[in-house]
Amino acid sequence: MATALFCTFTSFGLVIPVIPRLVTEELHGSAFQVGTAFTVSGVVALLVRPYAGQLAQRTGSRPVMLLGSALIIVVAGLYALPLGLPGLFAARLVMGVGEALLFTAGSVWTVSLTPSERRGQIVGFYGLAMWSGLTVGPLLGEVVFRSGSFGAVWVTAAVLPAVSVGVLLFLPNSARLGTAVSTRLLPPSSVLPGLSLGCGAFGYAAVASFGALALTSRGIDNGSLLISLFSVAYVSVRLLAGRVPDRIGPLPVIVVSASVEAIGMVLIAFAPVLWVAAAGALIAGGGFTLLYPALALITIDTAPEEERGAALGAITSFFDVAVGVAGLLGGALAEVSYTATFLLSAVAVLGSLLTGTAAARRRSKYISVSVP
Repeated sequence: MATALFCTFTSFGLVIPVIPRLVTEELHGSAFQVGTAFTVSGVVALLVRPYAGQLAQRTGSRPVMLLGSALIIVVAGLYALPLGLPGLFAARLVMGVGEALLFTAGSVWTVSLTPSERRGQIVGFYGLAMWSGLTVGPLLGEVVFRSGSFGAVWVTAAVLPAVSVGVLLFLPNSARLGTAVSTRLLPPSSVLPGLSLGCGAFGYAAVASFGALALTSRGIDNGSLLISLFSVAYVSVRLLAGRVPDRIGPLPVIVVSASVEAIGMVLIAFAPVLWVAAAGALIAGGGFTLLYPALALITIDTAPEEERGAALGAITSFFDVAVGVAGLLGGALAEVSYTATFLLSAVAVLGSLLTGTAAARRRSKYISVSVP
């Protein structure tokens, strides 16, 4: 399952460095239209995730993941067709649907197969497959484009999800709940964890969108390293400390994660040289990485079984919303000062302490009432 997720998210990441070239060089579009192309998929994924979770619980996760992978193959074909900017936007819309189906159904499947004492670790590893794909994908896309053409990128973008389909066909389907599935799109169990994850996402959004620009404005080269270092720390800490939420509980993890990520943001905000900003990116990525498994654990433990699919989809949707909001607010502040952008992110990240602590306490009360 993780292999299928890695391949498809590598396909998503593959086109990240290529789409700006396609829009501006081939389709004669603007920078705004580049941003729109990326925004479309995120908005659609946000809307579809809760439905995807419900569908996975009704039919089993494998058919939903297969449908998501098949749609991503279709996306690669749409990229290749000479349909101009409308065709590109249509492709990104379909990609958002495919991404939501694949990731959310896989989350439901992962939870159904995992013993309760290891849920935080396994859910964390599942999310790591997504991040690894988004880290490897852009590097692969740059290599494929420089050694081939747009066509070579589109072919590669189709082959990767085809591998996912092949992997999924060999896996048994997950259990189905049928008519027992709740129809709520925003289960109460997802609200506080989702808000906490959204606050934490401000740090990632700031580094990804404004890290390189902030350093360039200070006369510092190689600012693009920041997002790579953030990702390296994210992956490394998740691998080394993936069981921590299960062993010590979500609350201490949330407190440490949010505090550490905020420190990283402050370092980047005031970094006078590259190594200080690089240290900030490493610290922020290492802090942010355990926030999702800790919050997912809270969501799983407090959601009724019939709502778990929608709840897991919903907390991921909070991440999508937060990245979009952070981009808008951070971009507005960047017109005045990049330092202000990263300080805003630090303050937002600290908001994870409030909402995450409240969510963890709610979980403790829920468990104490549920256990006779």
